[in-house]
Amino acid sequence: MSDQYNSRTERRKQQKKRTAKKPPAAKNPKKGQASLVKKVFLTLAVLFLLSLATGLGTFAFMVKDTPKLDEALLRDPISSKIYDMNGDFVTSVGSQKRDYVKYEDIPQLVKDAILATEDVRFFEHHGIDIIRIGGAVIKNVTEGFGSQGASTITQQVVKMSFLSPDKTLKRKAQEAWLAYQLDKEYSKEEIFEMYVNKVYMSDGIHGIKEASNHYFGKDLDELTLPEAAVIAGMPQSPNNYNPFDHPERAEKRRNVVLSLMEQHNKISGTEMAEARQTSVSKQLAEQKPDTRKVKKFNSYIDMVVEEVQKMGEYNPYSDGLKIYTTLDPKAQTYMEKLLDTEDIINYPSEKFQAGIALTDTKTGEVRAIGGGRNQQVERGYNYAVDLKQRQPGSVIKPLIDYGPAIEYLKWSTYQQLDDRPDTYSNGAPIRNAGGSYMGPMTMRTALVYSRNIPALQTYKKVGHEKANEFLNNVGIQLSKEQSENESNSIGAMSGISPLDLAGAYAAFGNEGTYIKPHTVKKIVLSDGETEVKNDIKPQAAMSDYTAYMITDMLKDVMDEGTGRRANIPGLHVAGKTGTTNYTAEEKRDYGIPSSGSPDSWFVGYTTNYTAAIWTGYSSRKEYLSKDSQNISKELFKHLMDEVSSDKETKNFKKPNSVVELPIRKGSNPAQIASKGTPNSEKVYELFIKGEEPKKVFNDFKEKDKEKDKEKDDDKKEESTGKIQGLTASYNASGQNISVSWSFAGEGSPSFTVSSSAGESQSTGGNSAVFGGAQPGQTYSYTVTATVDGQTVDTASTSITVPGGEEPPTEDDTHELPPEEPETPDDGNDQDNPGDNGNGNNNGGGNGNGNGNGNNNGGGNGNGNNNGGNNGTPPTSPTTPPAQPSNPGETPAPPQEDTPAAPPASGNGAASRQDTDE
Repeated sequence: MSDQYNSRTERRKQQKKRTAKKPPAAKNPKKGQASLVKKVFLTLAVLFLLSLATGLGTFAFMVKDTPKLDEALLRDPISSKIYDMNGDFVTSVGSQKRDYVKYEDIPQLVKDAILATEDVRFFEHHGIDIIRIGGAVIKNVTEGFGSQGASTITQQVVKMSFLSPDKTLKRKAQEAWLAYQLDKEYSKEEIFEMYVNKVYMSDGIHGIKEASNHYFGKDLDELTLPEAAVIAGMPQSPNNYNPFDHPERAEKRRNVVLSLMEQHNKISGTEMAEARQTSVSKQLAEQKPDTRKVKKFNSYIDMVVEEVQKMGEYNPYSDGLKIYTTLDPKAQTYMEKLLDTEDIINYPSEKFQAGIALTDTKTGEVRAIGGGRNQQVERGYNYAVDLKQRQPGSVIKPLIDYGPAIEYLKWSTYQQLDDRPDTYSNGAPIRNAGGSYMGPMTMRTALVYSRNIPALQTYKKVGHEKANEFLNNVGIQLSKEQSENESNSIGAMSGISPLDLAGAYAAFGNEGTYIKPHTVKKIVLSDGETEVKNDIKPQAAMSDYTAYMITDMLKDVMDEGTGRRANIPGLHVAGKTGTTNYTAEEKRDYGIPSSGSPDSWFVGYTTNYTAAIWTGYSSRKEYLSKDSQNISKELFKHLMDEVSSDKETKNFKKPNSVVELPIRKGSNPAQIASKGTPNSEKVYELFIKGEEPKKVFNDFKEKDKEKDKEKDDDKKEESTGKIQGLTASYNASGQNISVSWSFAGEGSPSFTVSSSAGESQSTGGNSAVFGGAQPGQTYSYTVTATVDGQTVDTASTSITVPGGEEPPTEDDTHELPPEEPETPDDGNDQDNPGDNGNGNNNGGGNGNGNGNGNNNGGGNGNGNNNGGNNGTPPTSPTTPPAQPSNPGETPAPPQEDTPAAPPASGNGAASRQDTDE
């Protein structure tokens, strides 16, 4: 049994072993990997097929409306049509300078240069270069989008002939499709021939044959290697690589072309090195004047063409565009009549030039452009747009001094400034015209009479950073080298054109909103359907209170200040004058009299239009005489009167942010005039709401008015006196005439001095100085004495200025203005309303002379109350002070725009001194 048991037990053990679970067999690694690869491959294949199907579908959708190949479009550029603001056709622009070349007549050297630069695999691909596309993608990823293009010559022909230059996927898909079709329809040689004859080469030129003759004076087969490389490098950016305009850029681009030719085995390394040593400028032919016939409204059309080119890769000369502009044909026609004939203005010479920009104040749309007088060529120098090397003078003061002071410092128009001897931060002196000073005055008075010293004081308070910020907000950006010069306060900078100033001043008339001046509303591409609008957006440049307060002061400039000659009766208009001057060296070398000026400006605006005008000569050797300096004002007056004649001109609307208050003259800080204050002792000024004064100046009461009147009447009955010892003397160094006298009598007299030249001054002292005396001229002066409002005596005298200068000989050679800005003038340009003494600080004292005439007397007295407070004069005044008027009197008319001799230069001040008053 035991044996049987044992054996049974053993059998069970064995059975358990046999039935026990066997471990899983090890997998075959190779078999598993193969299965995974198969799955990945199938997945990728499916994704590829799906992507391919999607891509093909998308591609088919994009190219479904692709234009058909048109041989006429392939062969010749299409002119573009220009329309005015009303949608009426004006003119066409298109290529006029072409000279066709056949493929077999193109030298191999030129072919190699173009192929190496534009499409080295041209003869190998089928219109699209997949290898180049791949390389471009990699380079754009590694170096940034746009670092390398992938367009073949075939694609460029398509783009120039049929499609817009927009960088969209749809346009690129259509371009690729048409390039493939073009490659099937035409031979490589025919396509290459199309390209070299169609490509734009700057200066209105299409095609390499005409370019070779234009830039080098040679046929294609005469070009040297470096010359051929210049030609081959231009198509990428023809205007930027124009060797006449930008020889340095052209040379850098040429060297790139030479490197590509060496890289693709078109030339040897030695040939490349030798060619790189050649100067582009020395190889150029003499640049001939452009003799293309002047088109209708040429200056305006030139600006349109440039603006279209800046909107994208559009070429008005070949793209067949419809260009809708902001042109007012009536205004443009009148402007050209104004400049090119003497029916309206009698110009001093044929060489006299002017640049005018007329814009819509509310929209920034350019209505008319006066690019110069008697223009004889198309695409010539445009004085309204290209004039960047001249200084703006005092027209800059509202933009860089007083506008920022209101905007950032919250100044009122009554803000007190002191027209006294002063210097730039480096110690260099700043002067007004004739070296005179008017003492304490309001900001309004300082701007109305364009005084230089208060302008500098204001600029210092504002600081150059805020001043430049304000300029930037109205579209003007100074160069880094000029941005911190204190002499900017009076206009001693360059880089500002009439168009720039029109845009900036329009912001004052547009309630503080700046809109960049523009000539183009939209363009319609050659397909007749695609519209591209000019994306010009309004920008908030300043607060509405700043715009209105500046405008209100500039209206006074027109009514009683330096802009009176430009004023238009019955029209609400604001404006500012500006003149510049010569250095002492220029006056000596060119024989220029002290009254001569190189530039005269006027900028003004209504609620409808803004106009900026420059006048002068292309050469600084020719100067504006005293009379010629007024032509800018006359141009403005005639133009603004004409364009406003059939249009309602609303007044400038005062915003709720501005408060107007009667202010007691002489109060500092400002105090409100009491109800009993006579008109002669108060002025109305503007304040930012919340910043206005609260305190009332109670020196007058209603009940005292009758008593004061009775006292005044008694004084008038008793007033007697006589003018004695009246003489006039000529000061040769200052070219001015000093009139002096004494007075015997009772009371406190005031005097009015009038000259035969039409100027007058009012003073409480016994002398007056008149500037601008011309050799050989005779001047008469009449002095009228008034005591307590009663005329007591009148006396007259006359003087003949010795000598007589011969005017400088006119230069027979007319210097054309450069395309690139010249070295900026060092001087500080200025207006000079002149040494008229408008009621401030007679005798050199420190009285509070505010508003339009007060403070008779020196010392520290508040010179109010009809000539009272005649304080002790300063012991040793450095220059004769201006002669003031009595309180309440209207200031004498300012002597306009007389430049003064420049002081020494220094840090913070340019080397010419602004002489504007």
